[in-house]
Amino acid sequence: MNTQITIKGKRLGIQLSRRAEQALSQRQTPLITEMELYFSCLVRKQVRFHDGADNLPGESVAVNDRLRVRFRPVMTQSCQVDEIAGKAPPLTDFPVVNAAAFVPHWLRIDYKNGQWEGAFGYC
Repeated sequence: MNTQITIKGKRLGIQLSRRAEQALSQRQTPLITEMELYFSCLVRKQVRFHDGADNLPGESVAVNDRLRVRFRPVMTQSCQVDEIAGKAPPLTDFPVVNAAAFVPHWLRIDYKNGQWEGAFGYC
């Protein structure tokens, strides 16, 4: 499936593999797909999947009745070596003035070996 939605006023192309479409069709609750853009010592992109989580901060956009997508820029309060050593520091939402400038152009979702996989990008 290839489709587009609008997040924060910007178009996002979404591509789901056939395996992902099949796994979504089996769900009773929506899958929340979060594109996290992490600002700290380095910039990191990560796709996180949440099962019907209504308590997440920020808004998500419905792709269909079984898939919702959200974009979340986050940051740490300081840059520490512990982050690089694998310890996850507490995150806070990043107050981006023009969030549309950071919304990715595309999101790809797959389902392999019982696990959701995702990637997003800007080109």
